[in-house]
Amino acid sequence: MKIIEYTQSHRAKWNDFVEQANNGTLFALQDFFDYHPPQRFHHHHLMFYNKNNLVALFPAAAVNRDGKNILVSHPGASFGGFVLRKRTGISEAIALVDELLHFAKVKNYDGIELTLPPWIYYEFPENHIDFALFNSGAHHKKRELTAILPIFTDFGKNLALFRSTARTAMRKASKNDIEIRRTDDFSAFYEILEKNLSMRHGVAPTHTAEELFRLRKLLPQKIELFAAYIGDKMVAGTVIFICNKRTVLAFYISQDYEHQNLRPLNLLFTEVVKWASANNFRWLDFGTYTLDNVPNLGLARFKESLGAKGIFRDTLLLELEKT
Repeated sequence: MKIIEYTQSHRAKWNDFVEQANNGTLFALQDFFDYHPPQRFHHHHLMFYNKNNLVALFPAAAVNRDGKNILVSHPGASFGGFVLRKRTGISEAIALVDELLHFAKVKNYDGIELTLPPWIYYEFPENHIDFALFNSGAHHKKRELTAILPIFTDFGKNLALFRSTARTAMRKASKNDIEIRRTDDFSAFYEILEKNLSMRHGVAPTHTAEELFRLRKLLPQKIELFAAYIGDKMVAGTVIFICNKRTVLAFYISQDYEHQNLRPLNLLFTEVVKWASANNFRWLDFGTYTLDNVPNLGLARFKESLGAKGIFRDTLLLELEKT
């Protein structure tokens, strides 16, 4: 086993591996990392070879925290960790973690941090890497809950998961002439999102408007905007990341609270689920509803009303002793 640090000459091979991997997602593609300004991160993407065969990737960047140099996979992504081929077994997982540890110690890192993709992002779920990390001394830094919804080919099965309150809200939106469209009007959505987050939470969106536009330009087939309209006025929307062929992620969800009483989000996600079903996706990830292990109960109730349940999105930390 050996590690090669990624360069632009490896771009095609890297992206092809992600697309074919057991747990490859949009967040591991080099096209995704390109939206970040060059000075934001010190990228150290790693490629793992066994007998000249590429067997795993580790997208990462070096981050200084409280005077400690941490290798993070990846601070600019919702989750990261090892991107694995479909045939990775326990012995290879142990070898991958051992090689990563050796690399990190040689490079004088103080620790390694990974936010692992939840199991819905795997074609064949497994916990080999988790086992190898814990066996090497890793511990949970935090365990957030992300809300997931199974997608059925028969939409009626999804509708049956909706609570009565959600079905009532969906019908109310329809009666009030709410119309759902797929659109490219990210500017109108960003105005709603920015106002919403500032008013309710006193924070700004994860992305600037320019970054969101750039992401859409870099990954036009993997980012969709669904929006609810009253006439020509957008009143709610969600940005959907097509993470891989199995799972889509509602990265942003927002509404104009002046029209909240019309329940546009319920009808909006009814149409998103229909679209996901028609395109043979298996899971919709509604995103986290905890922050630093504190639950947002109102947000949880909304997602649960559509049939979602919470699973862990784990962040692991492996602290290294200097040799």
